[in-house]
Amino acid sequence: MGGLDSAARRAVERALERAGARVGGPDPWDIHVHDPRLWRRVALGGSLALGDSYMDGWWDCAAIDELTARVLATSGDEAVLDWRTAALATASRLVNLQTTGRSGQVAEVHYDLDTELFAAMLGPTMAYSCGYWRAAADLDAAQRAKFELVCSKLYLGTGESLLDIGCGWGGLVRHAIASRGARATGITVSAPQRDWAAAHDEGHGGSYHALDWRDPALLGMGPFDKLASVGMFEHVGHRNYRAFFESAHRLLRDDGLFLLHTIGNEHGRTDAWLNRHIFPNGALPATADISRAAHGLFVIEDWHNFRADYDRTVMAWHANFVAHAEARGAAMPARFRRMWSYYLQTMAGSFRAGCRNQLWQIVLSKRGVAGGYRSLR
Repeated sequence: MGGLDSAARRAVERALERAGARVGGPDPWDIHVHDPRLWRRVALGGSLALGDSYMDGWWDCAAIDELTARVLATSGDEAVLDWRTAALATASRLVNLQTTGRSGQVAEVHYDLDTELFAAMLGPTMAYSCGYWRAAADLDAAQRAKFELVCSKLYLGTGESLLDIGCGWGGLVRHAIASRGARATGITVSAPQRDWAAAHDEGHGGSYHALDWRDPALLGMGPFDKLASVGMFEHVGHRNYRAFFESAHRLLRDDGLFLLHTIGNEHGRTDAWLNRHIFPNGALPATADISRAAHGLFVIEDWHNFRADYDRTVMAWHANFVAHAEARGAAMPARFRRMWSYYLQTMAGSFRAGCRNQLWQIVLSKRGVAGGYRSLR
């Protein structure tokens, strides 16, 4: 083994030791290396190489979620942070990686995958964002509770109009109509998502459109009494945050409310591996990004962090995915199966760590709620 390989192995072993993990150990969060080229590959490629080498079968770990949580909680990102991740973070602030022309790339790579996969993983609600587990015993209940939490925080009333920016497969739209008697519209950049939502509307009367949030056609649909954006802001990009809030301001009535549900972290940074394989052009906001972009446009009425619920949500998705993959057998390529499992487990671990990813629901008004806003949990 060369000097680089030895040094790389020692660095990884030190990071694992701080996290209470080992190479070849007996605990489920220990790693088992099948190809000694791993060390050089990780030394040269950082977190991107770590994920790619897992996809290639060079190493295994029975509990990647717990390994991720332990490493992030004890050593942050420095064990695997590389120039690619740092460059991505810089580029996302200096260059607009989420232009109108590029906005559909994440749909092509991710959201437009076989709907059978998402249906098996997400369950009947088809909700691809954090559930609310305060009084829920299973994933479906947690997602329905999240829909109801959004509607309650918006004070959504009978006959009021709601725009869901980034509606996915339309779960919130259908819930708002069925539970509140609202008039609900959803937009998504994914035409297959729009088509699925329309086909499964089941008489609710929801309106679904394949539109980017910047499309001028939106202004002709508004203004709306209430706005929601659940799990979509991660695709807006740092260079577009102000424009996003300006668009929301134009679309919302003066006495309306806007709920923004997003992952965020204090680094305002996403991972190079996730950017390449799962969410191209994605970017996570920091708290300062949101407050700065909303300044002068909105009053922040409420800021609710329930990140631990995302750990539980993603692990439920992972259990569903594993069952689906086993049922598919050889019909699901092994590399895709490993990629998807790695994605879900590392995401769960990033929320479990506490110091990394957070899940925020932020309620905003244009002029301040008369008499004050009543926070709901």
